[in-house]
Amino acid sequence: MKLASPGCGRRVLVCDDEPQILRALQIVLRDAGFDVATAGTAKEALDRAAVRPPDAAIVDLILPDRDGVELTEALREWSEMPIILLSAIDDEAEKVRALNAGADDYLTKPFGADELVARLNAALRRAARDPKEPTIVIDELELNLSAHTLVVSGESVHLTPTEFALLRTLIRNRGRLMTHASLLREVWGPTYASDTPLLRAHVANLRRKIEPEPSNPRYLTTDPRIGYRFAG
Repeated sequence: MKLASPGCGRRVLVCDDEPQILRALQIVLRDAGFDVATAGTAKEALDRAAVRPPDAAIVDLILPDRDGVELTEALREWSEMPIILLSAIDDEAEKVRALNAGADDYLTKPFGADELVARLNAALRRAARDPKEPTIVIDELELNLSAHTLVVSGESVHLTPTEFALLRTLIRNRGRLMTHASLLREVWGPTYASDTPLLRAHVANLRRKIEPEPSNPRYLTTDPRIGYRFAG
């Protein structure tokens, strides 16, 4: 099977309590060029991540000691790496819970090897830093595009790689209406073009982090049923 672009030796932590799935994921990712570390429990995953921090993590929702959302929250306490949650549960509420905890993506089982590698590569691209990019200052917001940092009213605000990529896209198109599909394609890739709930969840998270009044947004405004624009 032909897989997506190679992982170039980047380290990926995979946590799943089913040995067969863990082995399969390990083979798929190694074939795609990734250095893979595996864990069967949340505790083991946290220990491995602490000893040698990975570039990304793939986490199953159901684990024996705590669920994947709780593991995501624990990793987010110190890391901005991309995190993809895997689950057999195709439920929008669970997806939103995972995204609110800091996951960058949510992949429902069963899925193909190509799709997993493509999503992982896309998440890593979103997290990549370009040292040539400038800092953008708009009112009380200061977005450093090279350091991937955000300051709001003088206070540092943590963004996940996907939240950063979404905010960067909106700010670069300041004043322009961005449709749901165009934002999804730009930030997540063409396979996400119809995943509006994913976009809504991330916009809601961004509003909580940058808006003085999230329920009455000043910056991220909505054009009902069409899309969003950065109006600051």
